[in-house]
Amino acid sequence: MKSFISIVVPIYNEIMSLDACLMRIRHAMNELHISYEILFIDDGSTDGSTDYLLTKNQSIRQLRVIRLSRNFGKEAAITAGIDFAEGDAVIFLDADCQDPPELIPKMIEEWQQGADVILMQRISRKCESVDKRFFAFIYYRLLNYLSEIPMLVDTGDFCLVSRKGIHAIRKLPENNRYMKGLFAWIGMKTSIIRYEREPRTRGASKWSLLKLVKLAVNGITSFSVAPLRYATSLGLMAASIGAFYGFFIVMKTVLLGESIKGYSSLISIITFLGGIQLLCIGILGEYVGKTYVESKKRPNYLVMDEIRHNLDISTGELNDFSKHANTV
Repeated sequence: MKSFISIVVPIYNEIMSLDACLMRIRHAMNELHISYEILFIDDGSTDGSTDYLLTKNQSIRQLRVIRLSRNFGKEAAITAGIDFAEGDAVIFLDADCQDPPELIPKMIEEWQQGADVILMQRISRKCESVDKRFFAFIYYRLLNYLSEIPMLVDTGDFCLVSRKGIHAIRKLPENNRYMKGLFAWIGMKTSIIRYEREPRTRGASKWSLLKLVKLAVNGITSFSVAPLRYATSLGLMAASIGAFYGFFIVMKTVLLGESIKGYSSLISIITFLGGIQLLCIGILGEYVGKTYVESKKRPNYLVMDEIRHNLDISTGELNDFSKHANTV
């Protein structure tokens, strides 16, 4: 039986990278002689990315574009790709091609040998700044340490998931999604390919430091309650120290008749305890906030429209694409 491959590419203002991305993907896939589709998920681009892809609509029959109604974030865009992809295996790839499409044949080979999830592990991150490499090194190892399920370090969204794995992911109803964690959570047969990540040649990364921190917090709190346990331990330790110090003051006053002086030390202790309390409240608030978002049961994304080969986006001739999709 012939295989059909879906290549999902989330994009947000990536018009400068699209031409090279399409060329490299098509070159890699045409060498395999396998049927495929290239599914771009436009996550609310404002730079004309969809308009550019529309110009390719007539000449590239494998091209599909799902345009979301606004920018929902990369995790939501990947979720849309999971819902709309029709392939026997689904490959997730960034449009900047720092994760080289030329490795797609090797990924497909691993899948054909029986793996359900192929994770791409970066050997190095030399193309990135020193501070980003440092924080990424710390984050991935901290996440793996705190997570209740093992996660491979130094992996991104570049991966392949079989149709069986896609069906498993679709069964997960959560809104706060950390896709790298979900691919590990389903627990299917996994293969690892190591590679050198390429430098970005066009455009600029959309990931600011604040967005990266938010993603890191989401990843940790989505797959571990360890921060809550550590907050409890920290509170217990602070209470124990305070109780011991209070007992010391009382005994010294009773036995020796001396009172402890020191306004500065008192303020320092109060500030320290106040900081611990605010930290613990913040950690607790992160989990409560997730619960609040999940309770509203809003969809992960809304679809504006779709572009297929020989289908003009302006005609409105759209189908009911998927029972998992949400269209407006």
